[in-house]
Amino acid sequence: MSAPLLVDVYAAAAFSGIKPGTIRVWLHRGKLTRHGHDQAGRTLIDLNEVALHLTAAAA
Repeated sequence: MSAPLLVDVYAAAAFSGIKPGTIRVWLHRGKLTRHGHDQAGRTLIDLNEVALHLTAAAA
């Protein structure tokens, strides 16, 4: 497994083409893992995990 690529919710949304609110819902439901916060207090998530979740949802 590759090293986590930690980004905030907005960067993950820009990468994936989905709304930041959808990513927050996935976090709340436990479908994605929180990896702490950045210096601005934004939640960090693994971009690889978002991509895997999108692939699984599309199947």
